[in-house]
Amino acid sequence: MNYQEFCHQLIELVGGKENIQSVTNCMTRLRFKLKDRSIAKTEEIKDLPDVIDVVSNDVAYQVIIGTQVQDIRPEMNQILGLSGENVKSESGEKEKFVTMALRILSEAMGPILTPIMAAGLLAGILSLISLSGLVSAESSTYLILDAIRQSVFFFLPVLIAISFSRQLGVNEYLAVVIALTLMSESINGAKGLDFLGLKLPETTYSNSFFPIILSIIFMKYLTKALEKIIPKALQYFFNPVLILIITLPITLILFGPLGTYIGDGLNFVFDFIGNTFGSWSVVMLYAALQPFLITIGAGNFIIPIFMNSYATLGYDPVFTAAWIISDIAVCGAVMGYFFRSKDKKQKQLFGTTAFSAFMGVTEPAIYGVFVKYRRPYIAVMIGGGLGGLFAGLMKVVGYAPVGLFGLASFIGKDNYSNFYMMVIAVIIGFIGAGIAAFVLGIPDDDKVKEKQAVSVETGEEAVTKLLVKAPVKGTNVALSKVNDKAFSSSALGKGLGIEPEEDTIYAPVDGEVVSLFPTNHAIGIKTEYGVEILIHIGINTVELDGKHFESFVKQGDKVSAGDAILKANMAEIRNAGYDPVVITVITNTADYLDVLPSNDPSLNNEEDCLTVVV
Repeated sequence: MNYQEFCHQLIELVGGKENIQSVTNCMTRLRFKLKDRSIAKTEEIKDLPDVIDVVSNDVAYQVIIGTQVQDIRPEMNQILGLSGENVKSESGEKEKFVTMALRILSEAMGPILTPIMAAGLLAGILSLISLSGLVSAESSTYLILDAIRQSVFFFLPVLIAISFSRQLGVNEYLAVVIALTLMSESINGAKGLDFLGLKLPETTYSNSFFPIILSIIFMKYLTKALEKIIPKALQYFFNPVLILIITLPITLILFGPLGTYIGDGLNFVFDFIGNTFGSWSVVMLYAALQPFLITIGAGNFIIPIFMNSYATLGYDPVFTAAWIISDIAVCGAVMGYFFRSKDKKQKQLFGTTAFSAFMGVTEPAIYGVFVKYRRPYIAVMIGGGLGGLFAGLMKVVGYAPVGLFGLASFIGKDNYSNFYMMVIAVIIGFIGAGIAAFVLGIPDDDKVKEKQAVSVETGEEAVTKLLVKAPVKGTNVALSKVNDKAFSSSALGKGLGIEPEEDTIYAPVDGEVVSLFPTNHAIGIKTEYGVEILIHIGINTVELDGKHFESFVKQGDKVSAGDAILKANMAEIRNAGYDPVVITVITNTADYLDVLPSNDPSLNNEEDCLTVVV
């Protein structure tokens, strides 16, 4: 339990266990539901070494920590004695039901967005291919590939069933059976159905977002009830069938119509806003305010809204365009600072976070630059607002929830005007925010009130990021493609692999050798700022028992970046049947905001391969 002391301190400062009703987390923060917020010692919480900031609003009492929150929450649960779902209600079953539904919407949507974004990108690629004349839209090749896109959206309830059942601890196979049953020809959109004489409404479940969610939440409570009623000796045989034959009719009778009403209600709200104020106003406001909403922890509230739009309308008239414009405006704002700054360290920070935002990951920029300097929020409000205003007035719609690299998906079915207008809106957002940030300027460091990054070891002000050089010359290999689950899953930290082209391994940073395996196939180096780097040569090469490996250093030695530290005969390692890939990971990744690998296809020991964002 690496964060046990921190968790105990935080629990005490929010008012003790008795003041905590529930605790959940998102990507960077713990969300507390407190009985009495007034007794929480907010300023003292802000002073805790792992805390970036505290936000208290109608959403929750939120303690912003960083990506290590994923490791902190399980320890917090264990100390508080909470279950994995962390659900405690203040009063009444209805409130508990609604609270759980809202919570899992944001936590379960991430995995679902992956295939949907892939489908959107595929749609854009197919549109471009069709436009170029390489493949006809009526050809079998086109139809086969387009079947992927159609299947993702048609079988969305099945994807939802998998993700939400995992979040709630429901048997995912039973959840999928319910979803597939709802999608069957005999039920999906069928007319004139009845169950035991009770007439069922006509519901198209392939175009409905909420019924399957309500069904899975119901399955959770039904499972617990059956476990109390049915003798344990009979549960294995009878509980699954009872869950299915009870959940399905309840869904057909109640959750199907209710889910449809919820979806129609959301569409009505946005139709009303569009007809009254103009939908452009919502696009403009969200594109301008998204970084602020992310900061206060309210960025995920749009997920059920735009997912409902895709499920019922087939497109999103508001949020997809708005968030892409906002993301690129964040990139533009940080780039404005990059060109304005003359400080080398600042330029490194701004350049790294700008690239991250360009790739669609804005958290490093928001927490590393926006929270500190404040003025970039204004720059995005200007640039993002202008881009969003243009997109809204041009009635740009999104056909898939994709990022900047999925702009081709805005073509849809030969809607090229929609695509052109979106491109212009993105350019407006980027240039507008960049110019605004450049003009607004960078506050002097002594005027910045936000807490600086602090070294855990020294307590002194630390750098905002650390660059890690490649330990060997070779071809860049994504960590996820390394043939070792411990590394490819990032369980040992974020990093990358390098297919080596030479035998000598060099120190990637200035630091101390804190560990050296007796077989010389792996070495650990720690920098003065506490960054812990593991260099591991080959897969399963420990079995060579040191053969073909040589060390030039010993544990406790000080090394400088570029020093030769190890040598491995890569040819002999290959001949012995082992993969010689050189893996470099930051083993204490959770202590930092992010670890960004280089995108360069080839690297040498004089080039940076990792960026540790403090």
